[in-house]
Amino acid sequence: MLNDYPCLKQFAQFVQLQDLRPSTRSHYVRCIRRLGHHFSSDPAALSEVQVREYLLHLRKVHYSPSTLRIARASCRSFFVSCLRTGLAWTVFSDFKVRRPCPLPTILARSEVARLLAAIRSLRLRTCLRLIYHCGLRVGEAVSIEVSDIRCAQGRLHLRNTKGGQERYVPISPAMIKELRAFWKTHRHPRWLFATEGACHLDATMVQRAVQKVRSELGLSEKVTPHTLRHCYATHLLEEGVSLRLISQFLGHRSLDTTAIYTHLTATTEAHARQALERLHQALGQ
Repeated sequence: MLNDYPCLKQFAQFVQLQDLRPSTRSHYVRCIRRLGHHFSSDPAALSEVQVREYLLHLRKVHYSPSTLRIARASCRSFFVSCLRTGLAWTVFSDFKVRRPCPLPTILARSEVARLLAAIRSLRLRTCLRLIYHCGLRVGEAVSIEVSDIRCAQGRLHLRNTKGGQERYVPISPAMIKELRAFWKTHRHPRWLFATEGACHLDATMVQRAVQKVRSELGLSEKVTPHTLRHCYATHLLEEGVSLRLISQFLGHRSLDTTAIYTHLTATTEAHARQALERLHQALGQ
């Protein structure tokens, strides 16, 4: 069987040595297993021509850009870094994956308020309110521990986020008070959003809650918990918070990633038009 090939065990050990995140490790090994299944062959025995053919196959069947990037990265890691057989291969530099730049969906502040008010579960509503208040990814929000809330500093400590990074984000006293009141409903010693047993809230539950109420409210199907993170950035920008600070709060590595929000706010566009009007009037006739 394909799972019996020694190269898969070797690769699984290799990605552990690389200290990759658990989800990345599993994605990489799964990609190489699928590569072997595609050719019904030991993945270690495949040639550059076959790997090139496989990547083109993934593109032809319209896999998403993120899936294509993971496939390329896993193959490069397997053949170049682990086996060292692909050191002279050019397929990984030849295979380009364009990064799409769709504009995210943004809700008006009143729409955010309606959305959050429609969530009936206190636990889910509080989690979503925190996502909007601090610009969190849903995976970051559900796994917050009680000790992550630094009340005296007015900060929320986010550990092991996307890319394995840590960051602090500001949190208001009113939000801390709300979280404290919610925690008293269960008093779990570790998790803020605890479930029965020793687990924290599942991100899928949060996503399903938004999916349900967005239909009831007639909102776009594109509205997800992540939309609240986009709204956080846009609404802070409207309030005059600098783009650099917002970038730090979101955990973006590049300011260019955050700059997309400058194109999304009607308020900032209105301010720009007013400024242009003043500049024009200053020129005189």
